[in-house]
Amino acid sequence: MKFKFRNTFFITTAILVFLTQASCSSSQTEKTSNLQQTETSSDSSQSAIEILVEEAEPVTPEVNPILPVTVTDHAGNTVTINSVERIIPLDGSVAEVVFALNLGDNVVATDRSATWPPEASELPQIGYQRSLLAEPIAGFTPTILIGTEIAGPEKTLDDLRRLGFPIVIVPSESTMAGPADKIRAVAKALGVPNRGEELAATLENTIAANTQVIDEQERPIVAALYIRGTGTQLVLGRNSATHWLINAAGGKNVADILDIDQYKTITAESLLRAEPDILLVPSAGLDSVGGIDGLLQIGGISQTPAGINRAVLAYDDQLLLGNGPRTGNLLKQLVTDFQKIKK
Repeated sequence: MKFKFRNTFFITTAILVFLTQASCSSSQTEKTSNLQQTETSSDSSQSAIEILVEEAEPVTPEVNPILPVTVTDHAGNTVTINSVERIIPLDGSVAEVVFALNLGDNVVATDRSATWPPEASELPQIGYQRSLLAEPIAGFTPTILIGTEIAGPEKTLDDLRRLGFPIVIVPSESTMAGPADKIRAVAKALGVPNRGEELAATLENTIAANTQVIDEQERPIVAALYIRGTGTQLVLGRNSATHWLINAAGGKNVADILDIDQYKTITAESLLRAEPDILLVPSAGLDSVGGIDGLLQIGGISQTPAGINRAVLAYDDQLLLGNGPRTGNLLKQLVTDFQKIKK
C-alpha cells in the first residue's frame, strides 16, 4: 500500500503542475473517472487547483459483451444495441479502440482512416468517414456503427438509421481526457464497460506519469504541421490533439504564440515570428512533400531554428492525430524525442 500511495502522489503532482503551467489549462478542466478537480480563489488575481484522488474500485473485465445495452450517445441520441457481432467503426481511432477492447474479430469493415492495427487496415473499406454512402455500408449488414462527430454526411447517417442500423456517436475531444473518454464511450456501447475502464485507467496513468514539469523558459517551441502535398500546408491550432500533447511533453506550442485555434496556412512571416525549435508532422504528410528536404522548401521553414537544424519529428497520422488508446505511449516517445533535440 505504501508504494501505491507514493505512485498516486506522483501522478497527482504531475497533473497538478501541468494543469497550472500549460497554456490551455486556465480555461479548461480535465475530468477523469478517478480524479475530481475543483478550483478555488484566494483573491481576485490568484487561484489554486486542488486535486482529490479517490481509490478506484477494481473491475473485472467482461468475458463476453453484456447485451442489450441502451446508451445516450454524444449527439444526444438514445440507441439500443442488441448485438456486436458485426461492428463497423466509422473512424480510425474508434477502430483502434474496438481492437484494443479485444473485439477486433467482430469488425467487418472500416473506413480509410483506419491504419492501425494492421488487421483493421486490411479489412474491406466503406469509404472515408466524412463522405460516407449508405448503400455500401448497408451491404455489410452491421449490427452497430460507431463513429465520432465528423462522421457523415448527416443524410447518410439518417438513411442508415431509417434502415434500422444502430449508430453511436462517441466523444473525441482533443484534450488530455479525450482518449480515455472515447474508450469508455465505445466500451459502454459494445457492452464491455469494464474492459473499457481497465484500458482507460491504464492510459490515464501512462499520460500522468509522463507529463513533464518544465520551466516555461526551458520548453522548446514546437510547431505541429498538417501537410498534404502542395495543396494543404497548415499550422495546427489549439483545437488539435497535438496541442495538449506538446504541452504535456514539455514543449511550448506555436499555436499559443500565434493565437491559432483551428489551423492557419503556413506563411514565412508567421513561422519566422514564432521561431519553432521542432516541427511535428504526420508521416504521410511528410512523405507527400518528399521528406525533410521537401518540407524545407515550404515558406519560411528552412529559416527557422527547426529548419536549420533539420529538427523534424514525424509519426503515423492516426497515432499523432487520433487521440486514441496509444496516446500514452506517444506522449512518452515525444518526451524522449524533445529531450534529444534539446541536447
